[in-house]
Amino acid sequence: MRIVVSSFISLDGVVQAPGGPQEDTDGGFAHGGWTQAYFDPEVVGGAFDGVLAKADALLFGRRTWQTMAGAWPERAGDPFADRMNSIRKYVVSGTLGEGDLTWENTELIRGGEAVGRMRELRDSEGGDLVVMGSPSLVRTLLSEGLVDELVLMRMPVVLGGGKSIFPADGGKRPFALVSTATAKTGAEVCVYRAAES
Repeated sequence: MRIVVSSFISLDGVVQAPGGPQEDTDGGFAHGGWTQAYFDPEVVGGAFDGVLAKADALLFGRRTWQTMAGAWPERAGDPFADRMNSIRKYVVSGTLGEGDLTWENTELIRGGEAVGRMRELRDSEGGDLVVMGSPSLVRTLLSEGLVDELVLMRMPVVLGGGKSIFPADGGKRPFALVSTATAKTGAEVCVYRAAES
């Protein structure tokens, strides 16, 4: 499986709370929902749908999984929601237990086993393993060289601080730009694939 990261991102690399004001206020983050003014159903929505269409499974960190698990089951009956609910899901957590896995088709990956298990999944047959949100998890995946593709939905806004998906460890990790599309809102969808150093 390829590991594909799909992320809304600001010009200054912030990925925190793209969906709504109360999604993630860690560190006093006050710009929740910052993507909404720039969301374009055709370009940005199309990219999101395209990523999900190629996914065999989804991979989340605990916080993002809990947010998604609290939202998508209530939206059953919509084709996108039905896909989100029925697809296989993995959640990496050191605090959740099996009894907490209320979202259909979710498997727990214990925090201490995460890197090894993600390597196993990546080495297995199948379509894409897609990561949405989950900045801490994405930083780990990038640090370990496990990301095959980045689908960055870049919004024309600077947020001045917040969570990032990029490691700050001084490591060089080259990617090649595969495609770009620009929406009328100024949002850009940029697809990058891991390249040889």
